Amino acid sequence: MDAPGALHHIIVRGIEHRKIFRDDTDRDDFLNRLGGILCESQTLCFGWSLIPNHFHLLLRTGLTPISNVMRRLLTGYAVSFNLRHRRSGHLFQNRYKSILCQEDGYLLELVRYIHLNPLRAKMVSDVHELDRYRFCGHGVLMGTCRNDWQDTEYVLKRFGKRLGPSRKRYREFVQQGIEEGRRPELVGGGLVRSLGGWKAIKALRGIGARIKGDERILGDGDFVESILRAGNERLERRAFLQAMGYDFDRLVKRVAGLFEMPSTEVLREGKYTRTVEARSVLCFWANRELGINTVELARRLKIAQPTVTQSVARGEKLVAEKQFLMSADMK
Repeated sequence: MDAPGALHHIIVRGIEHRKIFRDDTDRDDFLNRLGGILCESQTLCFGWSLIPNHFHLLLRTGLTPISNVMRRLLTGYAVSFNLRHRRSGHLFQNRYKSILCQEDGYLLELVRYIHLNPLRAKMVSDVHELDRYRFCGHGVLMGTCRNDWQDTEYVLKRFGKRLGPSRKRYREFVQQGIEEGRRPELVGGGLVRSLGGWKAIKALRGIGARIKGDERILGDGDFVESILRAGNERLERRAFLQAMGYDFDRLVKRVAGLFEMPSTEVLREGKYTRTVEARSVLCFWANRELGINTVELARRLKIAQPTVTQSVARGEKLVAEKQFLMSADMK
């Protein structure tokens, strides 16, 4: 349920609802880590807010899967937090919650919802104080706070071409959202809402209609269906490849054949052009088709994990340009 360009609403909570940010030093440490990882992975951020016991992010997948971005962020911050506060054990509650979102109709609603969190949590008293609050993306959009990793242009252009008027309209949009209160419908299960809630779902089921829903997806019925269908197709394709005997070693042989080189050369360390291209195709197919994660690929190929991520992106372009197939039997 992730691919380059996918929009995700990420929610992370502290274990047992405990604080994960005790002071501004914690918050600054977190933001420094977040900014660095987003820039390195070319992940776009449209909205964010830090609350003492949880945080929200609105991210668009870049070269690196969101799971890798979040693993680096949460692991690094947890280690730093524990050392600083002389504690041990888990900091976060279970796995982070990631909701795949339909952009049209939901992007601005999510930006507003996320940026109003400090006000709802009574961390600021009104929207004027929110304008200057530096631990939320709203102030960055308003131009009163700054960072080099939040994409403000993409959001503000939705409100007009000129910066001043667009900021004014954006702020009016945010203020209008205060009266709406909490928005539980913005945390997944879009298909349920698009059909009028659970009562409507039950009524449809009563007449034999089959309905699909998923709390990890926010969007209308068609969007939810398309995401679920794509996910099922990927799983079926992966099962098909495994049934054909495809594993990492067989991929190495396939790539070696395509590039007319020994298998040992595909796995060889170095920056020879043909080796880099072959290894990129290998990484792309191993990651996207067989589901081998970038950490495991980095271990097998004896290269850094960010290098694997770059290789996957490079391999995707090469496969498209050269029209490579993993097997002559596949399309």
